[in-house]
Amino acid sequence: MNIHLDRLLRLERRPVSVIADSQYAEIGIYSFGRGIFHKAPRSGLEVGNKELFLIKEGDFILQVTFAWEGAVGLASANEDGMYGSTRFPTFRVDESLCYPPYLRFYFKTSSGREQLVKISPGSAGRNRVLSLKRISEVIVPLPSLVEQQRVVARIEELFIQVEKARALRQQAIEEAEGLIDSTMNYILSRATSKTWEYGPISEFADVNPSRAGRINLLQSDMVSFVPMKAVDDTTGTIVSPEIRAFTEVSKGYTWFTEGDVIFARITPCMQNGKSAIARGLRNGIAFGSTEFHVIRPRQKLMAEWLHALVRHKAFRDDASAHFKGTAGQQRVPQTFLEKKIIPVPSLSEQRRIVADLDVLNAEVTALKRLQTETAVEIDALSPSILDRAFKGEL
Repeated sequence: MNIHLDRLLRLERRPVSVIADSQYAEIGIYSFGRGIFHKAPRSGLEVGNKELFLIKEGDFILQVTFAWEGAVGLASANEDGMYGSTRFPTFRVDESLCYPPYLRFYFKTSSGREQLVKISPGSAGRNRVLSLKRISEVIVPLPSLVEQQRVVARIEELFIQVEKARALRQQAIEEAEGLIDSTMNYILSRATSKTWEYGPISEFADVNPSRAGRINLLQSDMVSFVPMKAVDDTTGTIVSPEIRAFTEVSKGYTWFTEGDVIFARITPCMQNGKSAIARGLRNGIAFGSTEFHVIRPRQKLMAEWLHALVRHKAFRDDASAHFKGTAGQQRVPQTFLEKKIIPVPSLSEQRRIVADLDVLNAEVTALKRLQTETAVEIDALSPSILDRAFKGEL
């Protein structure tokens, strides 16, 4: 049967008197049915004049400013004794008619959210506020209590399987990423000073070379422009660089040329692996983010081998340990790159190793692409499960 929401919910608010030296842990609710989260406790002095209401286990909560986006929650024992502002009205569910988790799942469906949109007049964002006076307009499809409980149990069982699939996918990605690093560890462990040279990067490459006297372009000539977002941290390549007039970018940006290795110096881009070999540049020249260091290999060093070294996790971990600056704005100093000792085999050996790494990278990239496609399929499972559940197909 279909039943109006006001028959299932009874508004029950528990205002509290805020005391300056007491602590108050408040809740928030994520949109799209992702549930309740906990905010850091605050003192009554910090709360100020804001009204707070006590939350009890079993409360059904509609976050009035984002209910239209699925910000709906059911308080568990973990939320018992916490607080919510006026934006979190609490209701008790008539459990003689409705199993509370069933109602929570219903409002995770597209049809459930659509009904909340109808009673949330206004424009998008906080100007769109749910009207408590209109909850009688919301109609909930309600089978028997026994059937509601069965449906919820089935949904939860299937959601567990979805989460297991998601965890396996993440594990596969981590193992694929680890394969490159473990291969590099193996390669480097077999190197010896008898067959490989060792020295600071500055012995084999120029770090942030000067551009003085090296650019002969007209102001109207076009060049490549590489913002930080154009470097793919998964593949370590430049993707979709912009093309701009030389006059637009000749000042205030980092300069590099064909074959240079660019290396993100700022957190978290550096740790994420944002580095690349500059290839296919317009007029052989590019400008980019000031957060790039530029490393220009000399004759003994292939750009591909240098790139493999700076992408190696051990290299990035060492760079992190040498950060300078304040939290959130930490950067790898130029001196770290200049002094960092690297192994340099013969050019023929570099070519052989790079060729092997290219094959491995292609396999890992293909696996990651497959896992990305799988992620889309996994993400579509939960809405599909809910849709089928409320159509009586589970």
